[in-house]
Amino acid sequence: MANGVKAIRGMNDILPDESYLWAHFEQTVQRWLAAYGYRNIRTPIVEQTDLFIRSIGEVTDIVEKEMYTFVDHLNNDSLTLRPEGTASCVRAVIEHSLLYSGPQRLYYSGPMFRHERPQKGRYRQFHQVGVEALGYAGPDIDAELIVMCARLWDSLGISGLRLEISTLGNTEARALHRSRLIKYFEQHRDALDDDSLRRLYTNPLRILDSKNPAMQGIIENAPKLMDDLDAESLSHFESLQHILREQGINFEINLRLVRGLDYYNRTVFEWVTDKLGAQGTVCAGGRYDGLIEQVGGKPAPACGFAMGIERLLALMQECGEEIPQPVPDIYIVHQGEQAAGYAWKCAESLRDQGFDVILHCGGGSFKSQMKKADACGARYAMILGDDECKAQEVTLKPLREPVEQASVKLELVAELINNKESH
Repeated sequence: MANGVKAIRGMNDILPDESYLWAHFEQTVQRWLAAYGYRNIRTPIVEQTDLFIRSIGEVTDIVEKEMYTFVDHLNNDSLTLRPEGTASCVRAVIEHSLLYSGPQRLYYSGPMFRHERPQKGRYRQFHQVGVEALGYAGPDIDAELIVMCARLWDSLGISGLRLEISTLGNTEARALHRSRLIKYFEQHRDALDDDSLRRLYTNPLRILDSKNPAMQGIIENAPKLMDDLDAESLSHFESLQHILREQGINFEINLRLVRGLDYYNRTVFEWVTDKLGAQGTVCAGGRYDGLIEQVGGKPAPACGFAMGIERLLALMQECGEEIPQPVPDIYIVHQGEQAAGYAWKCAESLRDQGFDVILHCGGGSFKSQMKKADACGARYAMILGDDECKAQEVTLKPLREPVEQASVKLELVAELINNKESH
C-alpha cells in the first residue's frame, strides 16, 4: 500500500487469522473471573486529563511524556485517552456510589493509549485486562489477586512466570524514605544520569527503577524502604507471605520493586518472564488505599492489577500453546434454482440445531464450491441439487475422514453427525 492510508504507527490491526486467539483468551478470562466473583465494568476511553494527573502522579513518565492529551474545541476541556484503567474504574465507582452497597470486585478490558516508542510487546494502543477489588483492607484480598493469576496462567498454558512481591509501606514511611533517598543521591549527584537528576526532587523512588548499567552500584547501596517501614505494613506483608506459602505460590521478595504509578502503597507485585526480551512484565499491581480519596471519594482501601493482552498472547505462543482456529461444521454446496431456495432452508434449520454453517454464495460449479468447502476447514460438505430438493434430502460428505458420503433426510442430519462423532 505505497501511497494509501495506513494505520498509525504502534496501533495495530488484529486480523481474523489472529483474532480467534484473542477470542479464546477473552473467553478464558471471563470464565476465570466469574469463578472468583468479579463483575464487569466498562468505562469510556476518554477522560478528563485532571483525573490521570491526580491519580497517576504529575511527575511520572506517563503523565509527563506518554499521554495522548488534546483540547475539546467545543468546550475547551483538556481530555486524555486513558493510559491505564484503574483511575477510570475508581472514577466510575465514586461517581455512581458503588461502594455504598459494600465492597466491589470488578474487572474491565480494552484498549489503553501511551505515546511510547513502538517495539515488540510495547505499543501505542495496547490492550489490558484490569482487576480491581475495592473496599477490602486485609492481606487476604491481596493474596487472592495473586492466587487467581496463578490459576489463569495454568488455564492459558503459560509456564515459567516468576512472581516478585514487595511492600511500599504507608504514606509516612514513604515520605521518610523519600527524604533519605534524596539525601543519599545528592551525595552521588555526579554519578546520576540526566533522567535521574530530573527525578531527584520530584520522584526519587523512580531512580531505583533505572536500567542504566552505570548506576546499578549506586542504586544497590541506596537506603532500603524496608528499613523505614511501619509495623502495620510489615505485619500486612508477613500475612500476605503466609497465605501465599499456604497456597503453594512461589515468590521472590524484590525490595527494589518500583511501580511506575504514584498511587501504590503497601503490597506491590509483578509476574515476569525471561521469554519476551526487555518487556518481561506481563502482569503487575498492588494496593492503592489512598486513591479513592485522592480522586474525590470517601476514604476506602483498594487493590488490583492489570495484565497486557499482547504480551500474554505472545507468551502463550512462546510456550507452545496451540489454539485451534474455529472452523464451520458444515459448508453447504448447491446448484440450481430450486436447490438455492432449499439451501437457505437447510442452513437455517441446521443453525437452529446448534451447527455452525456457511452457505455458499456467489455461484460457481460444484467442483469450485467443494474446493471452497475444503479450504475453509469445514468438517462436512452438504451437497444440494434439484434432485435433493425434490426428495427433501441432503447429501452429506465428510471432508476430514475417509468415509463415504450419504444421503439422508434433513431432520436426520444431526443424528447422523452425532453418531459419526461418537464412533
